[in-house]
Amino acid sequence: MKESKLILCSIVFLLMIGKARIAAAQCSQCVATVETNRQAGNDGLAKGLNHGILYLLVAPYAAIGLMGFIWYKKYRRTNVNLNMRNEKLNLN
Repeated sequence: MKESKLILCSIVFLLMIGKARIAAAQCSQCVATVETNRQAGNDGLAKGLNHGILYLLVAPYAAIGLMGFIWYKKYRRTNVNLNMRNEKLNLN
């Protein structure tokens, strides 16, 4: 059950990243540089700048997720004996 929830959350996260729009918020100096390069016909700098902004946005979340995953794997209990009865439960 937990694995299916983890897989579902991962799929939703990847879909959210895939549908992300190009970031438009930039400092004034970056906007001036991008506008100058766009007018000159070089659109690669603008795309690279936007990809860099998205990378800086995702990096902290990926680092926190990795630390959480390592913590979960390190401190997860294994081989726990629950001492449950072998009888069937009668709920009538």
